[in-house]
Amino acid sequence: MEVILLERVGKLGQMGDVVRVKDGFARNFLLPRGKALRATADNKNRFEEMKTELQTRNLEMKGEAGKLAGKLDGKSYVVLRQASEAGQLFGSVSTRDIAVLIKDDGAEIGRSQLMLNAPIKTIGQYKVPLALHPEVEVAITVTVARSADEAQRIARGEDVTVRRTEAEEEAAAAAAAAEAMFEPEAAKARGGREESEGAVAAAPAGAETAEAPAKPAKGKRKKKSEDA
Repeated sequence: MEVILLERVGKLGQMGDVVRVKDGFARNFLLPRGKALRATADNKNRFEEMKTELQTRNLEMKGEAGKLAGKLDGKSYVVLRQASEAGQLFGSVSTRDIAVLIKDDGAEIGRSQLMLNAPIKTIGQYKVPLALHPEVEVAITVTVARSADEAQRIARGEDVTVRRTEAEEEAAAAAAAAEAMFEPEAAKARGGREESEGAVAAAPAGAETAEAPAKPAKGKRKKKSEDA
């Protein structure tokens, strides 16, 4: 489909350019958002009539976006979330969450202006681009951490995730299996038996053990002989 751009669109062209795009992109994005018109003869004439007004409005919007860019460019925000030792979030950080942070800081942008391809799902530091206007783009830094102290460590470039070795993973799995198999008291008693068996096995070969003194053998008493 051929369309007339009513504003600058990245990788497509400038205001007034006639470009060919995929039908789906035109119907789902450009036309409903007022960024383009179908390139018909009537619309080409209509654009010429609207051109001066469009250029004036574009300059006003660009000026407002420039002021907002001055407030936001390079700013850092911290998002605190619960996460596993490996850094996997119990949830995610979305464009809605970041837009709320920016609003709480005194500025307001639309979620569609946050160029975040997918929600953030692990702790770390992220550069998030903002498209404030077709000709004005800036970036902010979003640090996702489990605490304020951890956020500072991430900002310094520290790796705050815990990575277990293969041996540690096997030991943790064995411990978990033992806990699932035995009741606490049974497991404790089992551990005690294993310690005792280990102590016996550790005794040196040929070592003598203490024995109780032997009891005297029982026998019949001899009668005293009578004096003749």
